[in-house]
Amino acid sequence: MTKHAAAAGTQTGTSQLFARAVSLHLEGKGEEALVELEKALRSGEQRAEIYSAIGYIRYERKQYEEAAAAYSKLVEQEPSHPTGSFNLALCLQALERWDEAAQQFQKALRLDPERKEAHLGLGSCHLHLGAGVAAREAYDAVLRKDPASEAALFGKAVALQLEGNLDAAAEAYRRILQRNPKSEETLVNLIWMSSEQKDHAAMAQYAGRLLEIKPDSLAGLQGLAMAAFASGDFEQAAEHCQVLVNYAPDSFEGWFNLGLAYQKAGNFAKAAEVYDRAVKIQPAEPQLHVNLGIVRQETGDLEGARAAYQQALKLQPESPTSLWNLALVLERQQHFSEAEELYAKLLELNPDWDDARFRVGYIRLQTGDYKGSVEAFESCLARRATWPEAQLNAGLAYWKMGNLEAARGAFERTVSTNPDSFEGLRGLAGIALERGDFSEALTLHQQLIGQGQRTPELLYNTGLLLQKTDQHEDAAKFYREALDALPEFAEAQLNLGIALKALGQEEEARSYWSRALKTKPELAAGYFE
Repeated sequence: MTKHAAAAGTQTGTSQLFARAVSLHLEGKGEEALVELEKALRSGEQRAEIYSAIGYIRYERKQYEEAAAAYSKLVEQEPSHPTGSFNLALCLQALERWDEAAQQFQKALRLDPERKEAHLGLGSCHLHLGAGVAAREAYDAVLRKDPASEAALFGKAVALQLEGNLDAAAEAYRRILQRNPKSEETLVNLIWMSSEQKDHAAMAQYAGRLLEIKPDSLAGLQGLAMAAFASGDFEQAAEHCQVLVNYAPDSFEGWFNLGLAYQKAGNFAKAAEVYDRAVKIQPAEPQLHVNLGIVRQETGDLEGARAAYQQALKLQPESPTSLWNLALVLERQQHFSEAEELYAKLLELNPDWDDARFRVGYIRLQTGDYKGSVEAFESCLARRATWPEAQLNAGLAYWKMGNLEAARGAFERTVSTNPDSFEGLRGLAGIALERGDFSEALTLHQQLIGQGQRTPELLYNTGLLLQKTDQHEDAAKFYREALDALPEFAEAQLNLGIALKALGQEEEARSYWSRALKTKPELAAGYFE
């Protein structure tokens, strides 16, 4: 704010009022000085210096609207007043009326083209208006006269950053740091610009320098946390975020990022605790409730996850992420009809969401709606012909319906798409058994064993198939292997005894029968019939 010397004049009644206002202001009595100046105006003294004095005191007292009104009267009365337009511009700038302020700075520069402060003010207005080129021109006007002006160089760096010329902006910021290594605002801007450039090492370096100057700098702590996030060091990120919330306990962003760091580090219980704290600060943030639902889900708290997703949907009713996650939780809780409704809503919002269509098919398979399940899986396959999981589950649904040919075809396509699909081979083996084609069933069981699927049940079933074709010695081997894996497998003990008897080893056979009856007494039913 620039003072303008009062013009000499006779000591009339009104000029005495002005002189008294000056004296009162010198004594630090600004309010009383304003009273005298207002009296002067009411007495008919409409001189420029009265408006200038009112504007000055109002600005000094941060009464920017009233100050702007006074300076507007001044420049209206005296357009070429040497400080009027400049001081009006400062008031408008304080009111964030950037376009109007820029116009007044330009008027001030027409009156005094060398006025450095007017160029700096104009540059600042252009920055706030997003006009990077115009801002840079204003700052260059200062730098041509004063190359060492830190304010102008900083403003130019911001303008270059706004234009997207990050390399030139970084060079300007580094020049400032060479002259003033403790420039906090320069380090802050370099942190954020390094983030834009994805130069996380530089971001950590500048954040560290800023924290050396100001240990409680939020920008410095945020910079270190962002660098740790970017490098995948989530435990380190959590440490930085914890320090940040210690300094700023009401910072929603700090608590949210701390929760996110714990979440990404796999510490879901701690993440849930932190997100709960963030909810108290900002309960209307949908993503926060989504994240809270995810970590609760990971800890097995399905009811808590459900409540979090429902809250997210209250805030954002058509959020695909919330709808999908809530549907998954409801499905795990066996609330199948509610889950299916949500998947259907997702498909209304996005008909290309094939995973939602798949889940509909799977729910129907679980609830016994085999026809509806087939329709859903076939719809999936119409959109993606080589989808092994859809082919497999379509096969299961056809099988449950009793349509063995369609089931067999679906399982064959599963194996054709993925020759290593043991689920597809198991489906084909089951169909072969049901059709009584023991030879094909045996071949398929042997394929499964060749893939490493040596479960006790599979080994046992292979033994049964071999026994049906009188291959008792081979059958006995598979029964024994099944028992190695599951020693109390009573049916394997019983049938191993039958195979051993067929091989003439009756004493050993009786020992296995005894073991089977001891393990599972109900197998004795019907022995004497």
